[in-house]
Amino acid sequence: MKNKILVIGESCLDVFVYCDAIRLAPDVPVPVLNIKDQNENPGMAKNVYRNIKSLTDKCDLITNNSWFNITKTRYVDQKSNHMFFRVDSPHDIERIDISKIDYDYEIIVISDYNRGFLNEEDISEICSKHPKVFIDTKKTIGPWINNAYFIKINDYEFNNSKKFINKDLLSKIIRTKGSDGCEFQGNMYPVKKVEVKDVSGAGDTFLSALVVKYFETGDIVEGIKFANICASSVVKQRGVTVI
Repeated sequence: MKNKILVIGESCLDVFVYCDAIRLAPDVPVPVLNIKDQNENPGMAKNVYRNIKSLTDKCDLITNNSWFNITKTRYVDQKSNHMFFRVDSPHDIERIDISKIDYDYEIIVISDYNRGFLNEEDISEICSKHPKVFIDTKKTIGPWINNAYFIKINDYEFNNSKKFINKDLLSKIIRTKGSDGCEFQGNMYPVKKVEVKDVSGAGDTFLSALVVKYFETGDIVEGIKFANICASSVVKQRGVTVI
């Protein structure tokens, strides 16, 4: 088996448009934005991949070819970093052909943003064919995820899926809780308080660090502790940053 990590999931282009908002429009009570700067970076599964690659070169990626045409554009106040709104481009992403997946990897990471690249049956089959699949999904959790190795989920997603989570699934769930840290198997793993500038991409960073540290040590608790440190670091930066 390859001593490598495989990331599977859909990707996009994250765009941050930084603006000055100095007045309200005279006809309607909305801010008038003057564009000052713009940053772009690969997002979603590509952001997971970039974060993993910043820690180890032992990683491959399967994603949609058209990722750079799928955009999430955030309009942000340059001074305060307050986000006014986000505009997403149409995101009709072609479904992956999972019959072509090479399973000869130490760990598989599914970064599923629920945009059509992977459906529940695809994820279920991948989990049935590989013993160590880490999953971060925007889908509501159900029996289709039973064979996952570990499931990273945020507090909002957990509450949405709570009625479908049984004891077996609960034992696999790493539940991130923002500034409170995360919970795993009834234990809390807190984080140090930091000044938060931007949480964009923090979940991707957490997942990436978790997987890499587990890949290196085989210890999920060490992975959680390292992931907390890395996620706390990137939220201190503006925009989406890598570890």
